[in-house]
Amino acid sequence: MAITKVYIVYYSLYGHVDTMAREVHRGAAAVEGVEATLWRVPEMLSNLILKKLKAPPKANDIAEIRPDQLVDADGFIFGFPSRFGMMPSQFNAFFDASSELWKSQALAGKPAGIFWSTGFHGGGQELSAFTAITQLAHHGMLFVPLGYTFGSGMFEMNEVKGGSAYGAGTFAGDGSRQPTELELQQAFYQGKYIAEIARKLKS
Repeated sequence: MAITKVYIVYYSLYGHVDTMAREVHRGAAAVEGVEATLWRVPEMLSNLILKKLKAPPKANDIAEIRPDQLVDADGFIFGFPSRFGMMPSQFNAFFDASSELWKSQALAGKPAGIFWSTGFHGGGQELSAFTAITQLAHHGMLFVPLGYTFGSGMFEMNEVKGGSAYGAGTFAGDGSRQPTELELQQAFYQGKYIAEIARKLKS
């Protein structure tokens, strides 16, 4: 069986998306025949600004990725915190730098999913996904939503839960709230779900 490569590419400022990304990665890596890899997009903020924002240090076990490295993957799961309801500038800059891949449509036909973190309900739980889909569409990638395949977890009403039919998500609140067990279960499920689709498309 040929190995299917799935890249989980993310940006995290305060660690919420990093936590989600690791669970997405666990889910993708659980699929037989799939090689899942975690990557960070480059930071644009200076160390001084990051210090003033009280951002924790970046995970030193995750390498940064260049846009041209995307061609090596068979599928993607992109994660980021919402900024005013949209993809943050760090992730936009990463996609802006992928114009050569767009010209050659090197990523066309490859499946991709999205996961995110927002401060609260009105912070872009679905709008963040909408704005990211435009990037995928221009590259010709196949957007893979979760739909309602996560089952009863999609209909949870007894606790606060991020995410939607578009992908897994979490709420950070004032920054002190961390992803819950249910949100992490959905992240694991998304990684597994998209990895299985990527494997089927490659076979």
